[in-house]
Amino acid sequence: MTITNASVWQTLMAAGSAPTGVVRDASGGAEATYRAALPDGRLITLPIRELPGATGQGVASLIVNQAGFEVIDAFAEVMAESAAAMSAEVIIGVPTLGLELAPVVARRLGHRRYVPLGTSRKFWYDEALSVPLSSITTPGQGKSLYIDPRMLAVIEGRRVVVVDDVVSTGRSMTATLRLLEKVGCAPVGLCVAMIQSERWRPALAAIDTAWPERVHGVIRTPLLRRNEHGEWQVDD
Repeated sequence: MTITNASVWQTLMAAGSAPTGVVRDASGGAEATYRAALPDGRLITLPIRELPGATGQGVASLIVNQAGFEVIDAFAEVMAESAAAMSAEVIIGVPTLGLELAPVVARRLGHRRYVPLGTSRKFWYDEALSVPLSSITTPGQGKSLYIDPRMLAVIEGRRVVVVDDVVSTGRSMTATLRLLEKVGCAPVGLCVAMIQSERWRPALAAIDTAWPERVHGVIRTPLLRRNEHGEWQVDD
């Protein structure tokens, strides 16, 4: 079986209709998927991507700008509930894929707008309001994360919640928090579609030991590893 973007991320399965975890290829092929549960029990099927570097490790992948609207709506609803519980007054979106979710979450909260961070430098940006950026999906690519100076008045003195698609290694989120610290903004929490393993915890705890408990995800997926037969299993 060949796993395509048309066969994953498009719909949700009913609660209790199948087990969670690694799903073997029933046709006997080498590919597998990972099935994760939303808080209400509904299920989503995710492809498994091997991490670069020939480590034999992999992660379940969620590319939200290729997901079906049913999936986006369901994830945004849970994220908005988490943001509301933190009394969010402003939603900040992290590029790239966090910008797909942030405006949807902000609308569900009844906000008139959201604040997007960016990686494309506009001519009026201040280089002092930027930090280096890398992520699990763009390793080794030299980019910077910016905030538009005109957005500073929008977030000043407000309860800010950051929205991103995935927290994995913590690199993107630590860059985001460093940038916001530069402008005097201390977010009250982070909402993500997927918490991808626990590798991000030390990075965020290094900023503030309370940060790991401020992270709220719709689904959780573990780090995976191929066994001696080449099959994916949870990496204990």
